Amino acid sequence: LAEKFYQLELKRRGLDKPFIIRCFIYLRDALTLDLGRALQMTSDTGSRLVKLIILERLPQTVMLFTTVTIINFFINLFLGLYLARHYGSKLDKLFIALAPTSTVPGWFYGIFLILIFYTWLHILPPGGLVDIPPPEDPIMYGLSVLKHMILPLSAWIISNFFLGCYSSRTFFLIFSTEDYVEAARAKGVPPRQIEFRYILRPSLPPIITNLALTLIASWTGAIITERIFNWPGLGSVLYQAITVADVPVVVGVVVIYAYLLVATILILDIIY
Repeated sequence: LAEKFYQLELKRRGLDKPFIIRCFIYLRDALTLDLGRALQMTSDTGSRLVKLIILERLPQTVMLFTTVTIINFFINLFLGLYLARHYGSKLDKLFIALAPTSTVPGWFYGIFLILIFYTWLHILPPGGLVDIPPPEDPIMYGLSVLKHMILPLSAWIISNFFLGCYSSRTFFLIFSTEDYVEAARAKGVPPRQIEFRYILRPSLPPIITNLALTLIASWTGAIITERIFNWPGLGSVLYQAITVADVPVVVGVVVIYAYLLVATILILDIIY
C-alpha cells in the first residue's frame, strides 16, 4: 500500500517524467504564474494558491519601497550635483565623513524613530498599514496610510542618505574631469549647460542601473523592516513562509524576483 501511494504521489507531482521534460513544465508554470499551492499559509481571502498569497501583498510592498527608492534617487541626484559643484567645501567633507553611517540598515534607524515619535512624542503610529478601525472615507483612508508610511520611509531615507549622495557626487566628479568637459569650458559653454549636458547625461547609466536594480530588489520586501513596522507586505509573507518552512511560497517569491530581474535588465538595455 505504501509503495502504491508513493508511485501515485510521484505521478501527481510529475516526478515520473524525465528531468528535461520537468524543466519545461516548471518554466511554463512559472511564466503563467502557476506557482502551486502553499503547504500551510493562506492568502487574506483564504486561498492556498501561492500566486494569490504573493499578489495580495505585493501592492503594499511596491507602494512603500517604490516611493522610498524614487525619493532617494532624486535626493541623491540633486544633492550629488550640488556637492560636486562645491567640491572640497565643509558640506562636502561632512558628507564624506558621515558616509559610513549608511552601512547601518534602515530597520536599525526605524527602531529609534519608533522610540522617538511613538513612545516619547506620541505623534506617529509605530506600524501597520492603516488605523484600526480603518476609515470608511477614501480620502481619510489614504491619509491614514500616508501617516503610517512616514516612519518606515524616513528610516530608509536616513539609512541611504549620506552614502547615496556621496556616490552620486563621486560619479559626477569623475565625469567632470573628462577632456570634453574641459574643452566645453574652454569654449565658454555656460556652467549649467556643462553640468546637465556634459556631466549628468554620461554619468546617468550607472545611476539609472543602480536605481532599477534597487527598485526591483525592494519589490521582494524587506523582511526585518516590515516585521518591525508590522507592514503587511511581501517581506512579511517571506518571513512567515521561512518560519513555517512553506517551501512553495519561498520558491514563488524567488521566481517572481527572477523574472522581474530579467525584465529589468532587458529594459535597461533598451534604455541604453
